[in-house]
Amino acid sequence: MNEEYELIMNNYVWDVVPRPRDKFVVTSKWLYKIKHGVDGSAEKFKSRFVARGFSQKEGVDYDEIFSPVARYTTIHLIIALAALQGWNLHQMDVKNAFLHGSLKEEVCVDQPKGF
Repeated sequence: MNEEYELIMNNYVWDVVPRPRDKFVVTSKWLYKIKHGVDGSAEKFKSRFVARGFSQKEGVDYDEIFSPVARYTTIHLIIALAALQGWNLHQMDVKNAFLHGSLKEEVCVDQPKGF
């Protein structure tokens, strides 16, 4: 959890400021997951910070939604092309990914309880 928090702070994702009284604040929480090894033992403990966007109201707190995702058909196509052309494929694990976008509005997110 501390590692995730440090990555967020080092990438300037947010600034910690006093809670504004006149603005809507999106709540947040930590999600925890245990990665298990082949033998079933606990290999890694992971945590992820998530904003609870379901508490926002369209037209009040946001105007549009955009979520870049890769379609499975696109992934299958790339793998098929690699197999046909004899290309080498490499898998990598991305520890943290941050979308770099500019927001026109100010978004206030509450820190999770206990942190």
